[in-house]
Amino acid sequence: MAVDIPTVKKIASLARIAISEDEAARIAPELDNIMGWIEQLGEVDTSGVAPMTAVIPNHLRLRDDLVTDGGIRDAVLANAPQGEHGFFTVPKVIE
Repeated sequence: MAVDIPTVKKIASLARIAISEDEAARIAPELDNIMGWIEQLGEVDTSGVAPMTAVIPNHLRLRDDLVTDGGIRDAVLANAPQGEHGFFTVPKVIE
């Protein structure tokens, strides 16, 4: 894909970036080179390579996911400015 000056101006417009004619002419070959590198990456055979999430092996330490009720409702509600029937009370926001 060749990147020309109108394409650079369109991209700048979509990104809400003000760009002059000279800047567009300077940026067009740079973007064209970047697109060439991306095309080269697309030609690499990665069929035997497993997907990675990081370049180093990471193992997450996970805790057991236990469902509890907490058992501290009254202590939590004591921090609220207002509470009613075991729930937080908030001002009405829709009129």
